[in-house]
Amino acid sequence: MENIVKFTETDLSKYTSHRSGEIKFGERILTIPKEEKTFEYLKSAEADFVLLGVPEDLGVRANFGRPGADTAWETAIKAIVNLQHNKFCKGNRLLILGHIDVSGIMKEAEALDVTVKEDRKQLSLLVEKVDKEVSHIVAKIISAGKTPIIIGGGHNNAYGNIKGAALAKGKPVNAINFDAHTDFRQLEGRHSGNGFSYAMEEGFLKKYFIFGLHENYASKGVMENIKKLSERIRYNTYEQIAIRKERSFSDEMAHALGYIEDEYFGIEIDLDSLPNVASSAMTPSGFSIEKVRQFIHYFGKNKNTAYLHLCEGAPALDNDKNSHLTGKLIAYLVTDFIKAKGGE
Repeated sequence: MENIVKFTETDLSKYTSHRSGEIKFGERILTIPKEEKTFEYLKSAEADFVLLGVPEDLGVRANFGRPGADTAWETAIKAIVNLQHNKFCKGNRLLILGHIDVSGIMKEAEALDVTVKEDRKQLSLLVEKVDKEVSHIVAKIISAGKTPIIIGGGHNNAYGNIKGAALAKGKPVNAINFDAHTDFRQLEGRHSGNGFSYAMEEGFLKKYFIFGLHENYASKGVMENIKKLSERIRYNTYEQIAIRKERSFSDEMAHALGYIEDEYFGIEIDLDSLPNVASSAMTPSGFSIEKVRQFIHYFGKNKNTAYLHLCEGAPALDNDKNSHLTGKLIAYLVTDFIKAKGGE
C-alpha cells in the first residue's frame, strides 16, 4: 500500500471543528497509527467501514468530460469529520485510510489534449495505472474483513472496485449502478464510460443492473450490445419510473436486488444522476436526493454488499458559495450506508 497517502490524527484535528458540549465524528473516527502496518492494523481495527479516496479526473477527461472530479475527496472529508457522533451513527465505525497518491499521474496528464488521438491513448494508459492501485487496495480492504467506501474521482474507478472485490472474494461479483448512463461503452481504451464493460470483458463482473438510465443518453450501439448480453445485464429507465409511472421505485429496487443478491455485489452511485449536483455531466432532471438515500439504505443492508462507490461529484464546478454542498451530500450518503448495516 505504498501509494496511499495515509490520513493521520493530525489531519483529523486539522479538519474537525471542535465545539463545547458536542462530539464530532472526527473525535471518534479511526486512522492507522504511523508505526502500524496498514493491512495488519485493518484486520484488527474495530471499525467496520474503511474510507478510501481516489482524487482524480483522468477517466472523465479521457471520456471527453469536464474535469473537476478530483476535488470531491477533500470536500467530503471536511463534511464527514464534522458530523455529530451520536446514538444514530457513531464515528468509531469508520476508519479513514486516506487517498491513493495520484499526484504524479495527474501531473503527467496536465499537458495532454483529449482531442489529439495519441494524447487520448496516453490518458487511457494513465487511467490503467489508477485501475491497478484501486483494485489492489480495495481487494486488501475486503480481505481484511472490512467494507470499503470509495469516494472518487470518476466512474472509471468502478472497474478497480469490481476487480478488487472479485479478487478478494475469489470469484466474479455483481454490481448495481444508480446512474443516468450505462457506462458500458466500447473497449476503446480505459475511461469513465467503460468501467463496467471492461470489468465484464475481463471476467470480474458477473451480472450488472443499471438503475434509472436516462433514455436521452443511451446510445443505440450500447443498447444493442446490452441486448446481446441480456442474461447478464438488466436495466430500468428514469422515465419508466418517474415520468411515465410504468414502474414503481420500490418495486424496481426489489426486482434489481433479486437479480444481483445471489453473489457479492458493489453499489455504484454516480452523482451526475442527481439534479443540479456539480459533476462532469450535470443534469437538471433526475431522481431526488431522498430517492438515492433510500436506494443506499435498501441495498446497503443486504449481507452480500461488498462496497459503496460515490463518484463523479465535482465541487470545483459549483459556484464558490455552494462548493461545500457536494461534500455534505456525500457525507449523508456515507452515513446512510453505515446506518443500513446496523450495529453500534
